[in-house]
Amino acid sequence: MERRWTSRARSPELRWGAGLVAGLLLLAAAAPLVAPYDPDEQLDPAAGKGRPPGTVLQAVRLADGRWLLAERVERTAAGLRISRLGRSEELPASEVANLTPRGVADRRVFLLGSDKFGRDLLSRVIYGARVSLAVGSLAVALALVLGVGVGAAAALGGAWLDLVLMRLLDALLAFPPLFLLIALAAFLRPGTAALVGILAALSWMAIGRLTRAELLSLRQREFVLAARAMGQPPLAILVRHLLPNAMTPVLVQAALLVGHLIVLEATLSFLGLGIQPPAASWGNLLAEGQETLLDSWWMAVFPGAALALTVIAFNLLAEGLRDALDPQERPLQGVTLPTP
Repeated sequence: MERRWTSRARSPELRWGAGLVAGLLLLAAAAPLVAPYDPDEQLDPAAGKGRPPGTVLQAVRLADGRWLLAERVERTAAGLRISRLGRSEELPASEVANLTPRGVADRRVFLLGSDKFGRDLLSRVIYGARVSLAVGSLAVALALVLGVGVGAAAALGGAWLDLVLMRLLDALLAFPPLFLLIALAAFLRPGTAALVGILAALSWMAIGRLTRAELLSLRQREFVLAARAMGQPPLAILVRHLLPNAMTPVLVQAALLVGHLIVLEATLSFLGLGIQPPAASWGNLLAEGQETLLDSWWMAVFPGAALALTVIAFNLLAEGLRDALDPQERPLQGVTLPTP
């Protein structure tokens, strides 16, 4: 009897993680096409606010450009009878711009409900994905550049440079990152670009230490010594041989860091120190929802679920990448071993 070993690159963690992350990124990129309404649209705040998931309202457009949302509309000989806010009123046909023989031509469907200003929650959650994923991904990209650069300089730049950079890194790690992040955000009141820079500046240290440790373990390996013996310059050895072999744990750390930074951005936005309304972010959506959690649970539950799903997706991706890229953890693909 024989058993065929398969690569862990086909692990369920990698498939699920990569699929979820790809789906979230695609959803965020296609937000203008996918979102049913403008995330800031407030047709009729008085009648549309706090609507539960699945609510369908008729949208009456008046001749002066205003909109009215109604639970029921009924066509009459003189115009339109609408029921809204617990009362009924008559509108003459001359005042209704979207009148049809059966009622009106427009309606609003709140699949995930509406917020306290009558805005569609589904649209705001989708647009919030753009902000949260962009902030987290860009901050990790900057942290990778800084961390890999400092780690490589410390590992290959000599004893004195290594000592100075590592002591600087230890000093930065001594500060509690969350408290330092809140202090900087409160002091600077940053925009989106500055928020990305702050998150990157406070998260590159772990990548730097990991890169240094990997390069120190690799620089005396046989393939590196052979490259030196062939006369390759140090920069070429770093780019061609050292970094490609050191990037596996760094990429795993980066995937974990994306989810962590998205949570940090949401924390700052929840506290009013990150993305500012009316721009949609999962953090400020949670802040709005916690004010009416008992009465309008959907305003906090759905943004929180989106945040949790994103963190789980990046954690699964990191686990799958570790299994797929680590040669010590991954079994050989296509090797048939006899079973006694």
